[in-house]
Amino acid sequence: MAHQRVPSTIDAVKEPHSVSLKVLRYLRLLQFNASLRTDQYPDSLVPPSQSNSPLPPSPSPSPDLIASLAYPSTKPDAFILSPLLTLPPAFGSAYVGETFSCTLCANNEILPGSTPQKTISNVRIEAEMKIPSSATPTSLPLSPPSPSSSSSSSSSDENEKDTGVDLDASKSLQKIVNFDLKEEGSHVLAVTVTYTETTSTSGRIRTFRKLYQFICKGCMVVRTKAGPLPPSPSSSSLRKWALEAQLENCGEDTICLDGVVLETRDGFRSVGLNGEERPVLMPGD
Repeated sequence: MAHQRVPSTIDAVKEPHSVSLKVLRYLRLLQFNASLRTDQYPDSLVPPSQSNSPLPPSPSPSPDLIASLAYPSTKPDAFILSPLLTLPPAFGSAYVGETFSCTLCANNEILPGSTPQKTISNVRIEAEMKIPSSATPTSLPLSPPSPSSSSSSSSSDENEKDTGVDLDASKSLQKIVNFDLKEEGSHVLAVTVTYTETTSTSGRIRTFRKLYQFICKGCMVVRTKAGPLPPSPSSSSLRKWALEAQLENCGEDTICLDGVVLETRDGFRSVGLNGEERPVLMPGD
């Protein structure tokens, strides 16, 4: 005789969360001079905007063509936290010595006027970093994203950490996390969001956790060689040494050295003999 299978909790349809999490990583932008000079180009290479005989205006594209484009307009709009800017579960590489910085954004996905009416309160964000040398994740401090929030009193920060914040419909809570990368290997950023979802008849505490993995690599290898210098007849009785340091760019990007400094102990003094102040190292140099 066939028996009816008891439905398990795994088979049940999971209700989507009312709060979503977006993670945006901060990257250092490269600055360059994009200005053009007409005296550096022949007449045939002068940009059309600076030429005496500009090109005729191009015909307007059809509405069907505009609708088929991913970005129909080239006009920069206001900043939107789109999925293209978020941190995927496994993204590129980071390098030892840099500070990993990102924004954690908890968004209330309930639209105004939606039914049934839900209230989102007590929203909290917690972040941890799992490093290769430790089996226990490291708890990361979170900071407010704006100076106005950071100027609040310490008591209000403690209350916010304990009770969380209330989010209206389509509002968000943003926090900034910073972590200094000091070792190579796989790192995992774990973000936990906890909130209270209240309806007209009941209320419940909901939580979810997301993991973001990345590989930390070494971008530079330093090799040193030291040896004593022969004494000079005109010099004093102080002993001298020569230290040669070879820096190799083992990363995938170009590196510009702002400066190389030798930190000496008490009783020692060093003089740099490098000619180029800010050398540029290509990958493999």
